[in-house]
Amino acid sequence: MTPKNELLFVALGGSGEIGMNVNLYGCQGKWLMVDCGITFADPNYPGIELILPDLQFIEERLDDLLGIVLTHGHEDHIGALPYLAEDLGVPIYATAFTAGLIRGKLEEEGNVKRVALNVVDPAKTLQLGPFGIDFVPLSHSIPEMNALSIATPYGRVFHTGDWKLDTAPVIGKPAAPDALAAIGDKGVLALVCDSTNVFNSEPSGSEADVRVGLTEVIAKARGRVLVTTFASNAARLHTLGQVAKETGRALCVAGRSLDRIIKVAKATGYLRDLPATIDPEAAMRLPRDKVMVVATGGQGEDRAALSRVAFGSHPIKLDAGDTVVFSSKQIPGNEVAIGRIQNQLAAKGIVMVTDRQAHVHVSGHPGRPELAQMYGWLRPDILMPVHGEMRHLMEQARFGLSQGVPQTLVQTNGEIVRLAPGAPEKIGHAPVGRLVLDGDVILPGDGGTINERRKLAVNGQMSVAVAVGGRGLIGRPQVRYNGIPVEEDRAPFIEETVEAVIAATKQPPKDREKLREAVRLAARRVATRWTGKKPIVDVLLIEA
Repeated sequence: MTPKNELLFVALGGSGEIGMNVNLYGCQGKWLMVDCGITFADPNYPGIELILPDLQFIEERLDDLLGIVLTHGHEDHIGALPYLAEDLGVPIYATAFTAGLIRGKLEEEGNVKRVALNVVDPAKTLQLGPFGIDFVPLSHSIPEMNALSIATPYGRVFHTGDWKLDTAPVIGKPAAPDALAAIGDKGVLALVCDSTNVFNSEPSGSEADVRVGLTEVIAKARGRVLVTTFASNAARLHTLGQVAKETGRALCVAGRSLDRIIKVAKATGYLRDLPATIDPEAAMRLPRDKVMVVATGGQGEDRAALSRVAFGSHPIKLDAGDTVVFSSKQIPGNEVAIGRIQNQLAAKGIVMVTDRQAHVHVSGHPGRPELAQMYGWLRPDILMPVHGEMRHLMEQARFGLSQGVPQTLVQTNGEIVRLAPGAPEKIGHAPVGRLVLDGDVILPGDGGTINERRKLAVNGQMSVAVAVGGRGLIGRPQVRYNGIPVEEDRAPFIEETVEAVIAATKQPPKDREKLREAVRLAARRVATRWTGKKPIVDVLLIEA
């Protein structure tokens, strides 16, 4: 599909889910991509950590793709670029801080010289074909979060990215009501808006308020204190630096991603007053009440610093009476992983504080009062919710109508929407899906490899080696298995499997593939009879 004299929108990720945001705007034969993020794998993807968007739709139209414009530097908005940007082969446009994060990721992947990364001046309009893009500062938990005001021949789109209203953010510029109202005065065809906190009846709150709550908690703490937060939350890092000063504790940072954020932030003019940090070894030599550790891993990630601390494989050691503060929101889907770590900490007698016990976290996304204010400033003709699961999208659509927005349209990944001319409507469907980063290889999320791995995880695996000659079976079949629940019955289970395989080869067919299938079925029947499982059975036929 090539956009004609019209304005199109299609999400390849981030609509119907939280994470992996990829949005396309089409106009007069050209496409513009906004953000290109990742999401994190759940147990349905064994052995996988990162999930990437399938960009097949736009990959088939690369001659018409003008570039990728980034709203901000969170992983769910930029994380796929190190793996996909080189193949897309189009310029990337980002502000200095966001570009610094992207550059670091490209360097790690070894392709920084093969990707055109452009640092934009957010005070100037970026013109790409029929799209005139203005960067509009909004508050979030990371520096240089910018909404995009996208002017086209068919109307203006205001693409919020992630945002909230904070009149006194500790990092970055707050939203300017007069500037937003002025954009509304020019006319906004469509507001494409973050839906994450639409169920919250209260505003998200200010980072300045969190400083008070964290200071109170940490001042009362006895022993070592570890605070876990999102690595990219540079505003929270600033807050924690101030809290460390106020409570007389040295600041230790544990986690490579935290080191990267601090490095880029300082290089672009942020976190200049962050106290000097010490390494974990130095932290362990200090009196217990004189150190505060900031660590990654609050979402239960296996290899992050907090998990390693909890299970004793990190230089930072915590004991009974020490405190861990979870200064982050629990992302839906991570409950089991977080609970596993919290149980491990509890078993050691470590005190835990979450946002349920104290005011130690505020969200970076807008609650209903903030959404209502944005609607009032911009006065869009159409509200199109994004950045949320279906329940979030539908709820924001209902809320927008209740606040006087004339029209709403709920779309999900892959639905091609014509915003103008005429009434907004869905006109087609683009292929969408998930790719997985498996080691150094990118694979389809529902392809053969991952489906096989799922079957292995559920049912286990058996190997049967059979030597055959012209007169049939030679010697005794050999059976091995992994992950089949027979435990202490191993010997009789293998014996019965061997006997079943021998029976299946009494009159071997001349067709070796039919023989292989007979052996496979015979072995699997035994496993199913013993366990109720249907394992993957690999058959090795040895010609003798």
